[in-house]
Amino acid sequence: MKKRRLGRSNLVVSEICLGTMTFGSTCEENEAHRILDQAWDAGVDFLDTAEIYPVPPDAKYVHRTEEIVGRWLKNRPRDSVIVATKVCGPGHGWFVPPVRSGKTALDGKQIRIAIEGSLRRLQTDYVDLYQTHWPDQDANYEEILLALERLKEEGKIRVAGCSNENSWGLMNSLRSSERQGSIRYETIQNNYSLLNRRFEDELALVCRKEGVSLLPYSPLAGGVLSGKYNGGRVPDNARFSRYAKLGDRQKRMTHRFLNDKTLAATEKILVVARDHDLSSVALALAWSKEQDFVASTIVGANTTGQLEESLKAAQVELKPEALKRIDEISKEILYPMG
Repeated sequence: MKKRRLGRSNLVVSEICLGTMTFGSTCEENEAHRILDQAWDAGVDFLDTAEIYPVPPDAKYVHRTEEIVGRWLKNRPRDSVIVATKVCGPGHGWFVPPVRSGKTALDGKQIRIAIEGSLRRLQTDYVDLYQTHWPDQDANYEEILLALERLKEEGKIRVAGCSNENSWGLMNSLRSSERQGSIRYETIQNNYSLLNRRFEDELALVCRKEGVSLLPYSPLAGGVLSGKYNGGRVPDNARFSRYAKLGDRQKRMTHRFLNDKTLAATEKILVVARDHDLSSVALALAWSKEQDFVASTIVGANTTGQLEESLKAAQVELKPEALKRIDEISKEILYPMG
């Protein structure tokens, strides 16, 4: 498993990161631990979780994912695993952990409450990468970064990152860090896949010029790129099969990921994958990890079989002809996810 540096930090991680957002909901603890073991044995030393996981968020099982990861982590040498988690911040419609009494702003108090809870659930003294889950662009970025700086000084976090941020927010935070000499965001965790390349419009340039690493989530577009939804199929217990039965937010998200354009683009990508003797999963993940602004691509799994297929991407280097055809599909079907 190849390694890459997170931004300008001293942290070096496997180029595949194990995402854990289903642990405790659609993936029970025993299977989650088998998946963690499988990833570990394959050389994956980077885990991503969040205080609000599993998703979709629900008061019945909020925080459960960190607890599951924590019980696995205590049986591993702590310094051999790079652990990332997140402070919720404004949920923008998502459920917010009840421990915060409905308060969703990113400020020193909320960040302090969040990290103490995460450390307790993860059964560790520190988090390697601590990320703001959603931006709070009405908040004071300098206050947020000073709060994170204090946690670093106390040894509770090593590196900071953001998630679901835009170019303005990322640049604002970086300039705030420079002005006050505080911790900076070394990573940004945003949605990025063959079906959603909007990151390349502006944020990729910011990452290249400022030395920030992208940690793409949903590199398989929520499983759509596996092809399991093509041909009118509605797989049992698949994410968007479940989401279609939930609230309006989940239904809107389903339509964003699952529509005529995403299915048409996926059909063409499946052909490219077959022509190169690859699964579409391996193709999509290999494409993601080959981007120069990407440090580690986050893959999730509900079963060891799903993870086995994703791990094959670690051995794949796409040929120029495959990359060319992928770009042609992206130009033919612009912005499938809107």
